[in-house]
Amino acid sequence: MNRISALLLTMGVLVISNLRADETVTISEAKRDEHGFLVHEVRSSYQAGTTLIRVLQPDVLLNEQKYPVVFLLPVEAGTENRYGDGLNEIKKLDLQNKLKVVFVAPTFSHLPWYADHPTNPEIRQESFFIKVVVPFIEKNYPARAEADGRLLVGFSKSGWGAWSLLLRHPDQFRKAVAWDAPLMMGKPGMYGSGDIFGTADNFENYRVSKLLEDNADKFSNEKEKRLVLLGYGNFRAEHVQAHAIMDKLKIAHEYRDGPERKHDWHSGWVNDAVEVLLGE
Repeated sequence: MNRISALLLTMGVLVISNLRADETVTISEAKRDEHGFLVHEVRSSYQAGTTLIRVLQPDVLLNEQKYPVVFLLPVEAGTENRYGDGLNEIKKLDLQNKLKVVFVAPTFSHLPWYADHPTNPEIRQESFFIKVVVPFIEKNYPARAEADGRLLVGFSKSGWGAWSLLLRHPDQFRKAVAWDAPLMMGKPGMYGSGDIFGTADNFENYRVSKLLEDNADKFSNEKEKRLVLLGYGNFRAEHVQAHAIMDKLKIAHEYRDGPERKHDWHSGWVNDAVEVLLGE
């Protein structure tokens, strides 16, 4: 089947049509929620049921200007917020205006580990993010449609996700921050990961320690520190080990051992993470 790179607007629904026949996606026009975020509802063959893409832009947008995009990767499924809400933290800090950045927070139908399940077509989290979320934002918002404009931030599971996405797709993203993440997890099963990775063989495609070894040459000679490792709440030992591995492999990275903070979006680490991403 021919691929058509387009977004069609029909009866208030944006339809992405650059996918194969078995990769259907529809995205609604934005509605502003009670927090002032622009929210799109998404129906995708990559996910079960309806997911969301939430967007927070600077209050003033200059004509023809394109802005970097920081993707806030969720740590929970759906709209669960036991660990807080990253986009609410950004708005509280007014970072969208202070730094002139577009912030995007997608949701996922299953616990997000940012992997494609080997057999379940409704757990294709990596494909959903790369093929649906990122292209949609760049076609419909004043986003820089290039690797230098795509920045990733996450913690815990989504810190793992931020690093695995960058390491697996180094030409598509610029930098990734992981805060308090289980980066040295060596097999699937912990923290609800087993149902997402599916098999041990599939997990190996996403294992961060393996990706660091496999991609060391791509990140060792760069002047910019594209991998950022900040403080901790629950996973200090994993950070220390990841830092040691990267030093051994001569991978350029930013490392901060602390301070210790509560394991959620609102404990004070987000501001530092975004400023490091943007080189502030």
